[in-house]
Amino acid sequence: MYNLVIAEKPSVAKSIAAVLGVKNREDGFLEGNGYLVSWCFGHLAQLAAPDAYDSRYEKWTIVDLPIIPENWQYAVSRDKGKQFHVLKSLLGRSDVAEVINACDAGREGELIFRTVYNLAGCDKPMKRLWISSMEDAAIQEGFDNLRDGKEYDSLYASALCRSKADWLVGINATRLYSVRYHRTLNVGRVVSPTLALLVDQETEIDSFKSRPFYTVHADFNTFTAVTERLSDKADAESIRQNCSGKAMAVKSVTRKEKTEKAPALYDLTTLQRDANRQLGFTAQQTLDYLQSLYEKKLVTYPRTDSRYLTDDMEDSVRAIVFCCGGICGMDVPDMILAPQVCDSNKVTDHHAIIPTIVAGSTKLETLPAGERAILLMIAKQVLLAVTGPYRYEETTAILEADGAVFTAKGKRVICLGWKVFAGYEQEEKELPFLKEWDLIVPEGMEVKEGKTTPPKHFTEDTLLSAMETAGVKDMPEDAERKGLGTPATRAAILEKLVEMGFVDRQKNKKTMNLIPTHIGKSLVSILPEQLRSPLLTAEWENRLKMIERGESDSESFLRDITQLVFNLVKDQEIAKGSEILFPSGREIIGRCPRCGGPVTDSKKGYFCEKVDCRFGLWRDSKYLTTKKINLTSKMVSELLMEGKTYVSGIYSEKTNTNYNAFLSLEDDGIRSTYKLIFENKGDK
Repeated sequence: MYNLVIAEKPSVAKSIAAVLGVKNREDGFLEGNGYLVSWCFGHLAQLAAPDAYDSRYEKWTIVDLPIIPENWQYAVSRDKGKQFHVLKSLLGRSDVAEVINACDAGREGELIFRTVYNLAGCDKPMKRLWISSMEDAAIQEGFDNLRDGKEYDSLYASALCRSKADWLVGINATRLYSVRYHRTLNVGRVVSPTLALLVDQETEIDSFKSRPFYTVHADFNTFTAVTERLSDKADAESIRQNCSGKAMAVKSVTRKEKTEKAPALYDLTTLQRDANRQLGFTAQQTLDYLQSLYEKKLVTYPRTDSRYLTDDMEDSVRAIVFCCGGICGMDVPDMILAPQVCDSNKVTDHHAIIPTIVAGSTKLETLPAGERAILLMIAKQVLLAVTGPYRYEETTAILEADGAVFTAKGKRVICLGWKVFAGYEQEEKELPFLKEWDLIVPEGMEVKEGKTTPPKHFTEDTLLSAMETAGVKDMPEDAERKGLGTPATRAAILEKLVEMGFVDRQKNKKTMNLIPTHIGKSLVSILPEQLRSPLLTAEWENRLKMIERGESDSESFLRDITQLVFNLVKDQEIAKGSEILFPSGREIIGRCPRCGGPVTDSKKGYFCEKVDCRFGLWRDSKYLTTKKINLTSKMVSELLMEGKTYVSGIYSEKTNTNYNAFLSLEDDGIRSTYKLIFENKGDK
């Protein structure tokens, strides 16, 4: 008898097979030592398209909305059909006693496996391999401690809910808005509120009005004291004149010792943010490099939202730190604070991302540049995280002259701590020793002008942060999952926004900004609050997490999503000025005789761009086709401007001959009709 192991990718299956001693390669699987090891190529099957339920759904129409499947169906990708049949055959073999789910240890990995398992009609006992590293020792330990697959039924329920909710919102909302506005407008449960974040930020930037302000700077050679911001330049000049050359009294000196704790280890989102800011990598690039490092057994599981290790890993921290020192070519801290990075209460499915011990013996030069850079970042973060705090003394001095108040600040480093590994550079100078009622005369005094600055454009770094914290202030403190999307999905969301043409990446010096396009702004402007609200989507993510923990049921969640879709279709009205919001980009032929809107050339005829106007001249009009009149853009332009156009070679069905005449257009606001006028062309 065999145990069947199903991994998510061939590379992972190969690593597992090597640990289990499975060596015989067959078509689509490996066999040996009591195991069959196969793989899924990611999602082999996904929820079927609407036309799988009814052929009428092939055509996008509002009358058919909403589309709510009663019995959900699945479709296997054409390019993955062969592998699905391999797995179905293996799952059905009489000599397979048990099935082991070795897909990625997370929500999507559970969905990938269960979909294949269920579609194959399998009911054999299920076990779950749950590991955070692809190292041989970790794989072996995982197989020594396989868990009952039923322990993950709630995780699967959460994954299935996520999949169905995205289908319901995506299919119905995309069809609704696309048909309404005559162009493809992709709408999604998470992608739309993320776009709204970008659009709202740009609105703030566009509406911002910069205002000048003025500060007076007193130069004491070793330090500078500055007034608060002044809106009136004359007031600043008055202070400068009145205080120049006069002794200033030190009114107070405050010294405070401050501490900055070492940063925690990396989770996926924090690593993506730092890699974007420091290396210019997109979130997707970072995830791709990280996934490759994971499959090469050089880092632990990448799609984690935890920044700590479990308490039982404390004894292994020292070895990890020395490994990281070797990777970075740096000395390790004198005192390694292992408890600082270990807290089981702050670890969810997987602990923080760290290098594996194997990475310490890997030649970095053999890795692609992107992977090498990411591995170095992760190793360096470990060194920072186990080091003591950065301590400094901050001094604030308040000086006064002729009623004007100036402030000077200085900083004295007490202990660099973790900043030793962060390439610390002194940002501020120390203040000289000052005491109250000292009198000092500035060497110079000047007025400096500044301007208030608008909010900054989002970068991937700052947008990932905004997605992570969206709706946090308005959600319960005990909500486990907050924000838009998950660490595993945020990179794909950003890529989708760019791919769909809703967002552009625009480089400004060394920074790559994310700028919503005209079409992206227009889409957000017509979306109802339910589809653009980060708070609502954050609440959905939290409910999915509650389903995963078995604290909520999937039926009520899907009922709420279904009701939202029904309300969306029922309440939707066409936005005014839609031809401006969603211009077709086609050449304008003329002006509509009903509303004055632009008439443009399209595949089936010439139509008014205003969505609520039904004027159109069809190419296949029966009146024209029987007379073999080919309606050209020049003819339509003349019809719209002058009411008639000269046509030669008109076919007569009665006489089977051709003749010439003027084709005239009449429109009563409801219907457009043609008639022929027989005049000499010169009388036109």
